[in-house]
Amino acid sequence: MIHLASRVPDPAVRRLTATLYGYAFLSDLVLLYPLYVVFFADTGLSVGQISSLFVIWSAAGILFEVPSGAWADVVSRRLLLCLAPLVTAAGFALWVLLPSYPAFAVGFLLWGAGGALVSGALEALVWTELDRLGAVGRYARVLGRARTAGVLGVVVSGVLAGPVLAVGGYPAVGAASVLACLLATIVAARFPEHRPPADASTPTPDDEGDLGWWDTLRAGVTQVRTRPPVRSAVLLVAVVAADWGALDEYSPLLALDTGVRAEVVPLLLLLLWAGVTVGGLLAGVGERLGRRGYAALLGLVGVGLAGGALTGRPAGFVLLALGFGAAQLATVLADARLQARITGNSRATVTSLAGMATDLLIIGTYAGYGLLATVVGNAVAFAVTAGPYLVLGLVLLTRRRPTVVPASSTAAAAHGPR
Repeated sequence: MIHLASRVPDPAVRRLTATLYGYAFLSDLVLLYPLYVVFFADTGLSVGQISSLFVIWSAAGILFEVPSGAWADVVSRRLLLCLAPLVTAAGFALWVLLPSYPAFAVGFLLWGAGGALVSGALEALVWTELDRLGAVGRYARVLGRARTAGVLGVVVSGVLAGPVLAVGGYPAVGAASVLACLLATIVAARFPEHRPPADASTPTPDDEGDLGWWDTLRAGVTQVRTRPPVRSAVLLVAVVAADWGALDEYSPLLALDTGVRAEVVPLLLLLLWAGVTVGGLLAGVGERLGRRGYAALLGLVGVGLAGGALTGRPAGFVLLALGFGAAQLATVLADARLQARITGNSRATVTSLAGMATDLLIIGTYAGYGLLATVVGNAVAFAVTAGPYLVLGLVLLTRRRPTVVPASSTAAAAHGPR
């Protein structure tokens, strides 16, 4: 069935998007971001202990990802968006009040749980509300700007972290991070939320109606398992998002390998985040890409990341910025494609499955990169790890079926049979 939504005045869309952008900015305005590894080291943790904390963090995200998505579909997506910053804030507070390995481990568990509460619930709420307002065609553009708002939050955190640390030490940095989380919760309370009623007159296999948590979870898993279009969209999101998401963690090492001083590294990383920002803002233009255009975009990601890494010079970060920006755009478009193919009331659950697959691939990428870098160095490992984008681009070119849903067809795709 094709859903025909009446046009709603723009103020309703503006309220939704303003809330989303504010929430994204505050959620990433965490002054502990650029300092937590240094904090752990100053507390006396070894490199091995710090690495084990990262594993705990990733495992927590995988553990909570899908159950929280099903919870969002059953209870309230807005409620989960309000709870997520509070859970994360509790972890940050524990770090600065009881700085020790056990406290850091519990804090990462809470941070992972907070991230899982947002993942799936946020995308599902935004898609559903835009659909209700007759503006679902704006989803990719809105999501891209939200990602950009988050990037700006990270950039501002990097600017403020040093001065705040100099004035008040780690307790002040932790307090500022907790405050940002509390403000994010207040903003999240402004999200509109309207549950789409089950259409009893036109039942479909994917129309689950009002199900409990377990049945909703099963319905989401079943949709991914039995519907190839949804399954391929989930896999595309995971592959596109995981590779550059993991490589981002190694970009400081790549910067040091170019021979610059340590104090210059943040400037090179700022160039990368500028590229990511531009990539998010180009989502509206990117919606016009067809199959070949999207494949070319993935090729640009691979060439930019690999080429920039292999130059071995600071100027190579211009190419890296281009690659990261293209990767951000490709990720947003892949997410929009996934949302357009999901049907029924398990939207957050299916989106969370994509998030869990992304986390699993990121962990695998960490392991593979570590082995490669030990043998051939950071530059070559970075370039090889970027190679899957070129492979995926070629695969998409050889497929006959379109892989990118045009913006004009997203509303119909969300409600019609595939």
